Amino acid sequence: MTSTKKTWWRPVAIVLMIVAWLAISGVGGSTFGKLGSVQENDAAAFLPASAESTEAAALHQEFVPADTIPGLFVVDGITSDSDFTDVEAFAKEAGEVPIEGDPEGRTVNDILVAPPTAIPSEDGEAVLVAFNLDAQKFSENIGEETLGEAFASTVRDVWAEQDLDLNGYLTGPVGLTADLVAAFAGIDGILLLVALAVVLIILLIVYRSPVLPFAVLITAMIALTAAIIAVYAMANADVITLNGQSQGIMFILVVGATTDYALLLVARYREELQRHESPYEAMSVAWRRSLAPIAASAGTVVLGLLVLLLSDLKSNASLGPAGAIGIVAAFVAALTLLPALLLIGGKHARGVFWPKRPVYTGDSSADEDSIEAVEKRAGVWGRVSHAVDARPRRTWIGAGAVLLIMSAGLFGLKADGLGTSDVFTGEVESTTGFDVLEAHFDAGQSSPIRVFVPETDAAAALQAVQEVDGVTAAYPLTESVAQGAPPMGGDEPPIVVDGMVEIDAVTEVASASAEATDTVQAVRDAVHPISDEALVGGEAAENLDTKLTTDRDITVIIPVILLVIFVVLVILLRAILTPLLIVLANILSFAAALGLSSVLFNTVFGFPGMDPATPLLGFVFLVALGVDYSIFLMSRAREESLKHGTREGVRRALAVTGGVITSAGVVLASTFAALGVIPLIFLAQIAVIVGLGVLIDTLIVRSLLVPGLVSDIGRASWWPWQRSIKD
Repeated sequence: MTSTKKTWWRPVAIVLMIVAWLAISGVGGSTFGKLGSVQENDAAAFLPASAESTEAAALHQEFVPADTIPGLFVVDGITSDSDFTDVEAFAKEAGEVPIEGDPEGRTVNDILVAPPTAIPSEDGEAVLVAFNLDAQKFSENIGEETLGEAFASTVRDVWAEQDLDLNGYLTGPVGLTADLVAAFAGIDGILLLVALAVVLIILLIVYRSPVLPFAVLITAMIALTAAIIAVYAMANADVITLNGQSQGIMFILVVGATTDYALLLVARYREELQRHESPYEAMSVAWRRSLAPIAASAGTVVLGLLVLLLSDLKSNASLGPAGAIGIVAAFVAALTLLPALLLIGGKHARGVFWPKRPVYTGDSSADEDSIEAVEKRAGVWGRVSHAVDARPRRTWIGAGAVLLIMSAGLFGLKADGLGTSDVFTGEVESTTGFDVLEAHFDAGQSSPIRVFVPETDAAAALQAVQEVDGVTAAYPLTESVAQGAPPMGGDEPPIVVDGMVEIDAVTEVASASAEATDTVQAVRDAVHPISDEALVGGEAAENLDTKLTTDRDITVIIPVILLVIFVVLVILLRAILTPLLIVLANILSFAAALGLSSVLFNTVFGFPGMDPATPLLGFVFLVALGVDYSIFLMSRAREESLKHGTREGVRRALAVTGGVITSAGVVLASTFAALGVIPLIFLAQIAVIVGLGVLIDTLIVRSLLVPGLVSDIGRASWWPWQRSIKD
């Protein structure tokens, strides 16, 4: 009776589980392409309300209610008056052209605050066409893109149709936004395809089966669709601020984490299939024994990511819940959908391992095997475990020394920030345009530093700003200047709002460059002593405030993450000393990864610098993800130590888990490496730091440093609850 009931119930439960997940994937699939519509990639939108530049931007709205976003079309190669006439004709034609995809049929002029004007450079070799877009219309959605994006495409197409023997580039905030959107357009397609292709190749090598890898990939993809549903709903309801970088990282986290959890579960399932004739019983045992380490791993990453909610930068704060949702989806899918897929064959379920199916060898437990037999079956990792056990102190000291040597690269770390124009890994139209703009014009004129001071302090503040190195001109904002006229001096009074005036400062370099932030700091140092009410804003100030906010986040977030991970490890391993050793080992591992990455960025890739948020996010990912491998190892080590003592327990754990954990590390490193296909320096650097760090954690920390330390210390590693360990 019981057997019949089980025979009937189990297949039905498996089918229902698969159908439920397929229904989720159907909803998530239709939402897949909509994530781009709820992205916010404007850096100013991520700053806290308390940031000085945010307060200045709000005040500027009172001076110039119809705020504008400059689209700067710069043309070089001018050699004659006829070239200038051709550019003027282009500006006029571009203003009258209907915007591509706008259902209202508006022309370019309809979304500008004033008709475009052509301004020659002083050297006569270039012309600047200023398209000043209404800020509200710029952000208006038309279909799957914004009106600003459609404007950029329209203007670039009109220029291409001119077929002039001149070089023209759309740059400024409008051009940069368009190029960023184009870069992020690969997230939904090429990034995911590259990540899945890499994972498939690795799984085919690991499993040597044409069936099993696809079961894992299907699980990862369906887990991703579930995460997308939740993230889209939260972003659409303005609960989180999603940007393209957060979306790309979430995709990678889901694919990588699902595959890691699958590798651990499948490895344990394969073990149990040798001990249990019934695949159902084998899966039941494997599931129970895998639950704790996988749950601890997922919980560590989720809690680590949620600590990002403490960030004052909305871009980091939004990555926390988005990534956490992805990890939860990966965890649930790996422990529900994947077992169902593996058992879909019923009593013939071993077929998923074809052609090398696990053979039932009887009820004898591997725990009863000698350590020599265990290491012999483990192959390479059996030899590694034997070597570590033979000389544990020499092993951990040597591993630690290697990590310290790698960490020396930190002395060359350049994490002072990137200019907005330096975010791409290669040349794009907007960055080329910035170079032309700086060569022929006062690059900062299009987006000046905005200084707000009480009217009574205006004269002193103006003089102080004019004396700052890097400022080429400074003038009060008057009615004529606010309407687009150049500052002419004279007796025109400044605009006064609630007793405050605005002073605009033009910099030598473009506001989107890293150097402009130094000028902003110098301007703040000059005007703040004059008035406690002074505010300094503008695009360059927003970049500076982003760096300052990130510096604050680092001092708050890193200690909290370390504490969270330590507590999780204490609960899982029921010890204090071993968790402390693991946390310290992972800090050293991160330092090694960042140091080695710094050398690569400076000498191989030639990156101009690093965003201040990169080390912070690299730390979050590496410490939260890297500790997973120590969790997988040490949870098994504790299980074995309860039966065989600490040294043999660690030795058995390293031999048995070595292959699967190494495979998991290679998979995760490879999925993060896929971020490199998106042409943005930030994502490329995250890919390198996390990829290298995961491999260091897998091959050095988990394989040599941690097992060497625990074996050397012995039973005391489980202090203060070491009495249950019988060495």
